[in-house]
Amino acid sequence: MGTILIIVVLILIFGGGGGYYGYNRYGGRGLGGILGLIIVVLIVLWIVGAFHGGSV
Repeated sequence: MGTILIIVVLILIFGGGGGYYGYNRYGGRGLGGILGLIIVVLIVLWIVGAFHGGSV
């Protein structure tokens, strides 16, 4: 399940015109700059284990 989630998020970020790097310069669709950056940071935190299931 986690692998599928990572693949989907990577497709959203980098798919369709360069994603958050391209700023839609080449006419494709991608996430906006700050939104893509936030998603990348959340993915990195999730991978290194910052979001382990603790009690709230």
